[in-house]
Amino acid sequence: MLIEDCFNLGYIAKLHGYKGEVSLFLDVTDPSKYQSLKLVYLEMNKGELIPFSIRNSKLMNKGFVTIQFDNVDSESQAKLLLKKNVFLPLTMLPPLGDTEFYDHEIIGFNVFDVNEGNVGIVIQVIDLPSNPLLQLEFEDKEVLIPLIPGLVKNVDRNSRILTVQSPEGLMDLFK
Repeated sequence: MLIEDCFNLGYIAKLHGYKGEVSLFLDVTDPSKYQSLKLVYLEMNKGELIPFSIRNSKLMNKGFVTIQFDNVDSESQAKLLLKKNVFLPLTMLPPLGDTEFYDHEIIGFNVFDVNEGNVGIVIQVIDLPSNPLLQLEFEDKEVLIPLIPGLVKNVDRNSRILTVQSPEGLMDLFK
């Protein structure tokens, strides 16, 4: 499995007990969609994904899943997995509508504001629980736009354009 054919699901955050179980932090909007996985890919070396079969898992609170991998039966084996990024194939992502996107897919998209025109290129989505932000770069400046409901008007994946309608006066702060 190639890393470019996958999305980052999260990372192995900590040990869970002494029999090889680990806690996987799920960096996703709805962790419950990933509670019954049978296989994940861990990035053991930079860019190298290794499949790991899951013997059992249990959804915990705050986006954590405890996992017992097949053939990982001790604390010392589990320690080798700590801080490793966890991936799944892109094919496991459900399709989205015209105004929805996955954070990873819009990196590098041009952003067009319906009132202001071109306002930059997406650098990243800062997924703060209380106030997610769209981080852009425009004319060597950082632009932060709150991802409020109704902000995104269209996601054109073919042209790599994200159309938004930012709150009135927001873009004036970056001129």
